[in-house]
Amino acid sequence: MKFYISTRGIKRVTISNSEGKGSAKTTAVAAGSGRRISARTVFPVVLVLGIVLPFLFVRIAILMLESAAACSSLECAGWRFFSGVDTSLELRDELTRALIEANDGNVNEGAGSFNELVKEMTSKQDLKAFAFKTKAMLSQLERKVQLARQQESVYWHLASHGVPKSLHCLCLKLAEEYAVNAMARSRLPPPEFVSRLVDPTFHHLVLLTDNVLAASVVVTSTVESSINPEKLVFHIVTDKKTYAPMHAWFATNSIKSVVEVRGLHQYDWSEEVNAGVKEMLETNHLIWKQYYNKEKDLDYTQEHSRYLEALRPSSLSLMNQLRIYLPELFPDLKKIVFLDDDVVVQHDISSLWELDLNGKVIGSVLKSWCGDGCCPGSKYTNYLNFSHPPISSKFNGDQCVWLYGMNIFDLEAWRRTNITETYHQWLKINLKSGMTMWNPGVLPPAFIAFEGHVHPISSSMLVTDLGYRHQSAEISKEKLEAAAVIHFSGPAKPWLEIGFPEVRSLWSRYVNISNKFIRRCRITG
Repeated sequence: MKFYISTRGIKRVTISNSEGKGSAKTTAVAAGSGRRISARTVFPVVLVLGIVLPFLFVRIAILMLESAAACSSLECAGWRFFSGVDTSLELRDELTRALIEANDGNVNEGAGSFNELVKEMTSKQDLKAFAFKTKAMLSQLERKVQLARQQESVYWHLASHGVPKSLHCLCLKLAEEYAVNAMARSRLPPPEFVSRLVDPTFHHLVLLTDNVLAASVVVTSTVESSINPEKLVFHIVTDKKTYAPMHAWFATNSIKSVVEVRGLHQYDWSEEVNAGVKEMLETNHLIWKQYYNKEKDLDYTQEHSRYLEALRPSSLSLMNQLRIYLPELFPDLKKIVFLDDDVVVQHDISSLWELDLNGKVIGSVLKSWCGDGCCPGSKYTNYLNFSHPPISSKFNGDQCVWLYGMNIFDLEAWRRTNITETYHQWLKINLKSGMTMWNPGVLPPAFIAFEGHVHPISSSMLVTDLGYRHQSAEISKEKLEAAAVIHFSGPAKPWLEIGFPEVRSLWSRYVNISNKFIRRCRITG
């Protein structure tokens, strides 16, 4: 095979084959030149074009599709192709403008689902419409989430009202035992320990409760955690209907400490105390009448949850209200530790009785597990209405409230103040204002009445909020284990089905599962 190539172009190509029987000769003359072109040149050219052209086709297709998304004219697409400039920045700017317009404008009905949104937008290819549709869809989802949260808080609120069948069974069984068993009616405490009830050298603890199982856990956990349980004296005050089962429980279960159980019907109230208690009960009745069904009109907020909690029957019960009368309930005592019935004592708390309150009435934890800041929903603004000048002039809304659950009270210092009278005065002021100065509950008026009489104690003594889902999840295991007392404040009490399994075990390990009444009522803890 021979090629003849000149500097002016290919004029002639001669292909010869000398093999075989004959020979063949082909001559090609270039148009306008008459010179020969060799096949050895054509073959590489065809090969290169076969490789390059598919890539070129794909590139053009991609550019045309991108150009169609950014602009609708062929002129724009041609400029895009020949200039080689990326329009992603222009596309981003256009989308940003569309989103800003959608944020400022009103939205119509959004798409029912994401697939529907994609289908509609791919057919229209309108960025502005896409932005408005997306905003409408997100707004609908946000409203649904808010409604679901509100409904959840209401359901939790209702669930926290109930008395589990097992607890009801326990009270009935113990009441029956009190009626038929002389030992269940034996004197508490035994005569040889009666003198300890007013002896200031002993450590006195007070519970106001109508929950037998909860009271047993508080007493058991405190005794087992104490270095010297023989120095502890428990004063349990309950209502008339719970007195028999409460007495029967502590009379038939041996405790290393002294336990006294008293019913409210056994107190000889003064006329002044009777009038004050009656006033509190009337206030509670008005609160229930005016506020109880109002949650259906509320949006979900942290205040809404606190509001619902304040309307729980236990929060408005007489047992809860009577803590403002501790000096009258225990006229012969000087210093007491007050415990709520939803706490567990994990470590020895004898240091509380040695604490110097510096002339203050109450020692309390302020910040619990939240470090240097207030725990969620634990500021004065979460409890009091600062639109009222008497509130805004007296308190700082960002200040942390002090916590109930575990408190040390100097009853002698309390008797030198007008705290109880101040409490009742503010109840009357709130009634005159249409009950708009604070959310219902015993905490807000107590914060006002004890203002200036609170001595802060170490946050390591108490960890709260174990009855709230989000708060309990944020509390570290180390803080829980280090706390002397843990408080299941919130709707999810550990004896309810809505209690959180991850923290319920801290409470249930003090349930006496070997007790025959606990087994009969199928209380597993």
